[in-house]
Amino acid sequence: MSASSLPPSGQVRMNPPVFYFAASFILLFGGVVIAMPEQAGAWLLAAQNWAANTVGWYYMLAMTLYLVFVVVTALSGYGKIKLGADHDEPEFSYLSWAGMLFAAGISITLFFFCVSEPLTHLAQPPQGEAGTADAARQAMQILFLHWGLHGWGVFAFVGMALAYFAYRHNLPLALRSALYPLIGKRINGPIGYAVDGFGIIATVFGLGADMGFGVLHLNSGLDYLFGIAHTQWIQVGLITLMMGAAILVAVSGVDKGVRVMSDINMLLACALLLFVLFAGPTQHLLNTLIQNVGDYLGALPMKSFDLYAYDKPSDWLGGWTVFYWAWWIAWSPFVGLFIARISRGRTIREFVFGVLLIPLGFTLAWMSIFGNSAIDQVLNHGMSALGMSAIDNPSMTLYLLLETYPWSKTVIAVTVFISFVFFVTSADSGTVVLSTLSAKGGNPDEDGPKWLRVFWGAMTALVTSALLFSGSIDALKSAVVLTSLPFSLILLLMMWGLHKAFYLESQKQIAQLHSLAPVSGSRRGGWRQRLSQAVHFPSRDEVYRFLDTTVRPAIEEVTAVFAEKGLHVVAQPDPANDSVSLEIGHGEQHPFIYQVQMRGYFTPSFARGGMGSKELNNRRYYRAEVHLSEGSQDYDLVGYTKEQVINDILDQYERHMQFLHLVR
Repeated sequence: MSASSLPPSGQVRMNPPVFYFAASFILLFGGVVIAMPEQAGAWLLAAQNWAANTVGWYYMLAMTLYLVFVVVTALSGYGKIKLGADHDEPEFSYLSWAGMLFAAGISITLFFFCVSEPLTHLAQPPQGEAGTADAARQAMQILFLHWGLHGWGVFAFVGMALAYFAYRHNLPLALRSALYPLIGKRINGPIGYAVDGFGIIATVFGLGADMGFGVLHLNSGLDYLFGIAHTQWIQVGLITLMMGAAILVAVSGVDKGVRVMSDINMLLACALLLFVLFAGPTQHLLNTLIQNVGDYLGALPMKSFDLYAYDKPSDWLGGWTVFYWAWWIAWSPFVGLFIARISRGRTIREFVFGVLLIPLGFTLAWMSIFGNSAIDQVLNHGMSALGMSAIDNPSMTLYLLLETYPWSKTVIAVTVFISFVFFVTSADSGTVVLSTLSAKGGNPDEDGPKWLRVFWGAMTALVTSALLFSGSIDALKSAVVLTSLPFSLILLLMMWGLHKAFYLESQKQIAQLHSLAPVSGSRRGGWRQRLSQAVHFPSRDEVYRFLDTTVRPAIEEVTAVFAEKGLHVVAQPDPANDSVSLEIGHGEQHPFIYQVQMRGYFTPSFARGGMGSKELNNRRYYRAEVHLSEGSQDYDLVGYTKEQVINDILDQYERHMQFLHLVR
């Protein structure tokens, strides 16, 4: 499985089938909702109730399957597979990588839901009596379920699929690549383009929901500080202003400055969290944090399948858990692409547990400290108005909680500022990801064209404004649940494709262990020459001459013979990358790829005798290493004769044929 058999990628550009399919759907939806906001709101609400009553069980099952799949994969032998070639090393240090994963866990929606959701569950629990200690404990258990492992499990799954097929098999960094084991080169046809299109649609509505909750939260903050009215047109103005700022960042190349501001913003968010912890009932908040974690982990298996099937029918499940699962699914291409890009060279095991646990720790600590602070105010300090605001005006609830703390005006102003920066950076990243998903060509780390970023930013703003006009929060939830449904099915197909790819990889490893005769004949010049070669550290020119005078003729001879046998063979020297490669096609079966590539290393100190200090630091030697489709095989051909190189090619080809035999 390799993109070497696909056409050259060329320059990154718009992918017409994907773009027109997704854009047409979104424009049609936005136009209908804007033209008939009240009817559209009623239709969306009715559709969400249908989805909750009809496929609620499916969302619960699918999200649990995604989580179980990534955990089982990480714990299995597949966990040792690298997201990249075998010789790839991580681009970022572990500390830097962990910091970026930590940043991925922070969003403006944490501010909207950290207080309003637990207070809503306290006042309107799915089971039991409202306003009691048991209801409070259940509220935090549900909050942790909605923001816990299930969501990060689907992010880890999509990120793993994107990184595995892009960096290990050189396929496009696109959702359709995960279907390559199932449909082969047809991923670059209608089926594959439909997969990417549905992914874009889900992402736009997921981002639209995030932007919608964010703008409601910001409008409430501005209302509290400056008395700015809480109206739909004000919200549309805020959406336009902030999305405009995000688009400007996305196309102007000032990302570095925004990233610095984002880093400062995260420090401010952590400072806000510590302020609420230490200015409030610290001991109680630490106690409840530990108990919340225990309650969540203890109830996780049961809650993963809890549909409240024996309780009186209600719309609670559809309005909360089903919505959250749909929302996480909608966000998965966005976050999955981000974490895939920063994770090349890491093993699947390291990737999965890093993605599951690093952002989760901060998220749950944030939810517990803010949520329990609010519950404490309602249950122990008589702030019933705070509890009612979670039902009547949830976007204002966090500010009413912060009002009870010292320096409340300053703290609330800082909170509004933090929320604004998170809004802009999330929208900026979202437009870049959408442009990438609707583009083709280039290498996996290239973003889509700038004009696509502008277009998708405008589309997200349109969807957010339309949904707010048609029913505010309920419309946002309904649209996410409906548009995520087809994409959730695609994720199951991606799971099947990824599992099949892992199986093929395990069979290839077995084939590599298949016993074959060693390279025939001794090396040129007998054992003395062989000994001299072992302690010789060739220069770049020596290895280049070896590639040109020995390896290239060997590959050309093999190419001619294979072509006579009727096989599709391509021999391709690549002077720019100091390599020579051979590819033998087998129709729909996996092609055989054999590449000899020059790689440089620092000469070991014991071989540097007589050199000056400057030469010691700069002296490098080179090897002609064999690479197969999965990466470097870590052995050197320098010193082989042409016949021995040919024998090595045939040895590796026989191993490949053994692999094809095992997987037929």
